[in-house]
Amino acid sequence: MSKIVSMDTALDLIQDNAVIASSGFVMAGTAESILKALGERYEKTGHPKNLTGVFCASQGDGAGLGYDHLAKDGLLGKVIGGHFGLTPALGKYMADNKCMAYNYPLGVMAALFRNAIQQRSGEMTKVGLKTFVDPRLEGGRINAVTTEDLVQVVKFQGEEWLWYPTPKFDIAILRGTAADEDGNITLEHEPVRLDLLSIAMAVKACGGKVIFQVKHTIRSGSLTADQVEIPGTFVDAVVISPNPMDEHRQVKTCFYDPSMSGHINVPVDSIPPLPLDVRKVMARRAAMELSPNAVVNLGIGVPEGVAVVAAEEGFGDQLTLTTESGILGGVPCGGGAFGAGQNAQGVLDMRTMFDFYDGGGLDMTVLGLAEVNAKGDINVGRFGPKNPGCGGFINISQNTHKAVFCGSFTAGGLEVEIGGGALHILKEGRNRKFVSQVQQVTYSGEYGSSIGQDVTYVTERAVFKLTREGLMLTEVAPGINLQKDVLDQMGFEPILSKNLGLMDPRIFTDAKMGLTI
Repeated sequence: MSKIVSMDTALDLIQDNAVIASSGFVMAGTAESILKALGERYEKTGHPKNLTGVFCASQGDGAGLGYDHLAKDGLLGKVIGGHFGLTPALGKYMADNKCMAYNYPLGVMAALFRNAIQQRSGEMTKVGLKTFVDPRLEGGRINAVTTEDLVQVVKFQGEEWLWYPTPKFDIAILRGTAADEDGNITLEHEPVRLDLLSIAMAVKACGGKVIFQVKHTIRSGSLTADQVEIPGTFVDAVVISPNPMDEHRQVKTCFYDPSMSGHINVPVDSIPPLPLDVRKVMARRAAMELSPNAVVNLGIGVPEGVAVVAAEEGFGDQLTLTTESGILGGVPCGGGAFGAGQNAQGVLDMRTMFDFYDGGGLDMTVLGLAEVNAKGDINVGRFGPKNPGCGGFINISQNTHKAVFCGSFTAGGLEVEIGGGALHILKEGRNRKFVSQVQQVTYSGEYGSSIGQDVTYVTERAVFKLTREGLMLTEVAPGINLQKDVLDQMGFEPILSKNLGLMDPRIFTDAKMGLTI
């Protein structure tokens, strides 16, 4: 019997109280047609209700697509996810206490699917110690209605570890490019593999059902083994997207670009340089921390600019850039295409990439910062009622040898003048980022110091280093008044380096720096 079925038939597999595993990274790999249809069915029938959603990365476009279709009263009873930043309706749903909600590190989420395949009860790891997922702080709980601590601290061979329980999965909602009548799935137009196979195998190991969305179908027997990424053994139902141009986009910003699927390589000089602004200033200073042949992870936002600076300065080919979605080498894409890449050496599944990260494979990471305190703790996951979540931040930041965190010194209306080798503040931002107390500990300065990490904090006007005594100011930008523009804008007094110097004036010029690594 063909596994290609109607949307209604596929949705019939999802019963009340089901635990649903799904995959996606922004809109890459997100089964938009199924999520949309599931939300519509609930609105019409009131079923299925009280679902538990389990996923790694944020599945949405920031404007109502993806998981936002499920943010309906009574549909979701619990969420356990790695990131929620592109699902604002889901974020509000959780903030309004409409469901229980937990935020775990993205790499831990990916590991839980593997644990389900192996019938293991949980994941024991040091990832998350001394951060908000540690039950001695918040246990990953992100709203008031969530009171139970699922994460536990355990002692093993005299060391502290965290233990995360493995859910029992009932349903998988996944996406591929094409399927044959036996349910064999191809991924030739997808930019990343994510955790598709792991989730499918995990759900089958739990006795559940696996549903795939595809763009088109193929006659049984016409696929060869080298084309099949998820064998039909692990698939129960396949639905064809009724509107692939809108509901099966390769990434948020385009329907299909062959360079993002590794089918063609593009000239590196086709990447336009960044304009000389605050973002470029920080990307340039962060790039100065790079070393030849380094394997580097770049986070979303300001860190994306490091790849552009490396290409502009002519040493991009001396680096191996990676993203947690699985892109290894080449140039990671930014913006709405974040998670995809061009000219990649290869594309790993997400759990394998996190195995690499957790094992210390990275030489350096460049990540964002939103709040920093005197101990060097960083918050990137909570801003008042908004909880975009930690994503891969904790796995990556705790396990890399060298970490560079980037963010503007203040936010909310900051205006600067950059040029001639200097920076001047025209209008200060309304919101301080260097504060006495961060809203959430996403990175622990104490933990970083204890394992001897090399940690740098880069802003457009100042650079800090992590020491065992706390945050130390080491550089200020030319044109900056130390007292007025730096110290008076902080919620604490940093340690002042005895060798306090100036940031390289080339950073603040509208020309190539001539930077080498």
